[in-house]
Amino acid sequence: MADCLFCSIVAGEVPAFKVVDSPDGVGFLDIRPVFKGHVLVVPRPHVPQLVDLSPDLLPGFFALVQRVAAAVPAATEAKGTFVAMNNIVSQSVPHLHAHVVPRTKGDGLRGFFWPRHKYASDEEAASYASSIASALG
Repeated sequence: MADCLFCSIVAGEVPAFKVVDSPDGVGFLDIRPVFKGHVLVVPRPHVPQLVDLSPDLLPGFFALVQRVAAAVPAATEAKGTFVAMNNIVSQSVPHLHAHVVPRTKGDGLRGFFWPRHKYASDEEAASYASSIASALG
């Protein structure tokens, strides 16, 4: 879709700190992460929300989300992850995306209030992206 930011990232037309680019989808750092290492995983085709994802794409897409959920703690020294998906409400970009957020005990995340942070520089973001990509193998 021409005016979709995530479609433009998938197509390589808009730069992003990609951690994985596979036939099942693309994972890249959220530019306003809840915690550093927060990854968005999107399917390659434009799909507005989960109910629109073709059943034949479900296994590959969720396997990719699962792989990213395993890689994020390994790369960030987090103890686990929070995996979430909004559909229409609170969905800032109308392209299906799963949030994979690194978590540690006492990190301050409460309920559905997500404080946002910024990377200190593009170099810091690239370092996180590279570490997660390496953890993905």
